[in-house]
Amino acid sequence: MSDIRHALLRRDPLSAAKEVLYHLDISLGSALQNAPGATPGLDKNTVDLVEEFIFQVPKDRSVQRKRMSCVQELQLLEIMCSYFQEQSKDAIRQVIFSALFGLQGNKADESRMAMLGKLVSMAVAVCRVSILECAATWLQRSHSAWCVRLARVLVDDYCTLVPCSISNLQNICSASPRFCCQLITAVTALYDLSSDELTPPPALLEMVVGWITEDPRLLLLTFINMPLTSSLPIGCLEVTPLMGLLRWCVKAPLAHQRGRKQSLTNGHVETEKVPGCEELYSKLHLSVLQVFLMLQVHLTEQNLLGRLGVLQAESVATLVEELGRSVDELNPLHAANQIQLALDRLAQALQVAMATGALLCTREDLRTLCSRLPHNNLLQLVMSGPVVQPPPHSAPFQPSLYPYIHPARPSPLSPHATHQAALSSPHAAHPALSPLPTHPALSPHCPLPPHTAHSPLTPHAFHPAAMAFPYRPIR
Repeated sequence: MSDIRHALLRRDPLSAAKEVLYHLDISLGSALQNAPGATPGLDKNTVDLVEEFIFQVPKDRSVQRKRMSCVQELQLLEIMCSYFQEQSKDAIRQVIFSALFGLQGNKADESRMAMLGKLVSMAVAVCRVSILECAATWLQRSHSAWCVRLARVLVDDYCTLVPCSISNLQNICSASPRFCCQLITAVTALYDLSSDELTPPPALLEMVVGWITEDPRLLLLTFINMPLTSSLPIGCLEVTPLMGLLRWCVKAPLAHQRGRKQSLTNGHVETEKVPGCEELYSKLHLSVLQVFLMLQVHLTEQNLLGRLGVLQAESVATLVEELGRSVDELNPLHAANQIQLALDRLAQALQVAMATGALLCTREDLRTLCSRLPHNNLLQLVMSGPVVQPPPHSAPFQPSLYPYIHPARPSPLSPHATHQAALSSPHAAHPALSPLPTHPALSPHCPLPPHTAHSPLTPHAFHPAAMAFPYRPIR
C-alpha cells in the first residue's frame, strides 16, 4: 500500500482522486461478488488513501503536496456523478457510497460532509437518481446531527441562496420519493420552531406541503420498506417524519404569534406571509391525520395493530413540554386564539393517532402528560375517552374501548346471553310488567289517582319493532 501512496503523490490531485475511486471500485466490487450476502469493509490503509487523496486530509505533515483547486473539485464531483450514474449494480453503488461518506469519527468527517453536501446538491440540480438513492440510505443510517447538516446545505442552496432554483428540488419527488421522505424527516428535525431562525422558510414549507398533498403515502415509504427485524443505529432520524410534521402543525400558531410580537416590537410587521403560511399549516395538519388512517390499514394488514407504535410516547412528551414552554412565553390575553388552535390540533392528532394504533398510550398516561397545559375542551374530551350512551340492559361502558373501531364480540358468558337466547326463539314472551307505584299526595293539590297495572303481554312471534332497545340485524 505504501507503493500505491507514493505513486499517487507524484500525480496531480484530480488524477490521484480518480485513481483512488477506481481502486475502490475494483476492490469492493470483487469482494462483493465473492461474498454476495455480506457487506465488505475497508481496511485502514484504504481508508487512509480515501481521506488523503479524495478529501484532502494530509497524513504526513512533512510532505508538502498540492491541494485541489475549486475547478478541480468541481471536476471531481462530475466524475463521481458520472461514476454512480454508470454503475449498473445498486449493491456496488451503495457500498462505494458508504465507503466514501461513511463517518469514521475523526477529523476527516468535516471534509466528508463538505464533499457530500456539494455532491448531493449537484445530484439534485442534474437529477442523478442513483446518487439520491444512495443519499437516502445514508440519511437513514447516519446520526441525526449529520443528517441535519446535509439538510441545511440543501435548504441554503435551493431556498436561500438561489430561491428561483427551488423547482429543481421540487421536481425530484417523482424521481426519488425515498430521498424526499428522508429529506422531510431531516428538515423537520432541523426546524423545530423554537425560534425565528428555526422556523421553516415559506418556500420550503410550500414545497413539503405540495409533496404530501400530492401523495400522502410519501411519508410512509421508509417505514413500509424497512424490514421489521432491522435495527437502526442509535441517534439516527425517526422512521417517519410524522412526529416532526406534527410538531410543525401544533407549534405553528404560537410561532407566528411570537414572530408577530417581535415584529411589532421592532416597529414593523410582515402581513403577507402569515395568512399563506397559516393555510399551508392547516393543509399539512389534515394530511398528517390522513396518513394516520393509511397507517392503520398497513398495521392491520401486517398484524401489527396495537403491537408497534410509530409515534413514540417519549417524543409526544417532548412535544407537550415544548408546547407548554411556548404558551408560557406568550401573553394568554393576546394569544388566546392561537393557544386554543394549537391545543385543538394537538388533541385531534392524539385522538386519531391513538385510535389508529400509531400511538400506544393509555388515557392515564395522556392525562399525566397534558396536565400542565391550559384548558381546552377538545383535549379534555380526548383525555377522558369517548363518551357513548350505553343502551338498556347492557354492561357498563368501558372508557378505554372504542366500540366503533374495535367492536366487542358477544360472549356466551356475557349478561347479554340470556337476552339473545330469548330473542332467538320465535315463541319467547315478554315478562309481565309490574304495576307502577302511586304518587304521594301533594298538598294543597288533590292526590293523583293511582296508576292501573299493565296487563301481561301475550306471547307473540319475534319482530324487531317490538324490541325495547335498538335493533341491529346480523350481517
